[in-house]
Amino acid sequence: MFYYTYLLKSITPGTNKTYVGYSIDVEKRLLKHNKNTGAKSTKGYKWKILYKKKFETKSEAMSYEYKLKNNRLMRQKIIIEYNK
Repeated sequence: MFYYTYLLKSITPGTNKTYVGYSIDVEKRLLKHNKNTGAKSTKGYKWKILYKKKFETKSEAMSYEYKLKNNRLMRQKIIIEYNK
């Protein structure tokens, strides 16, 4: 089983939000976010997967998630590179 750290970008008009999380099934998790049953901070918005990275362990995915959530420069570089 693999774990993924993912970066979502809001596609709701007039918003400029991103969200970082981890999951074993990113597409299934995206459906939850878009049905307002995901994380509290994603409710009320529609999302698309902008980036995902695969890890062999949950701890690696969680560690990368933490780095991405707390390093806005790193997140901004990913947004610029993958939001084309």
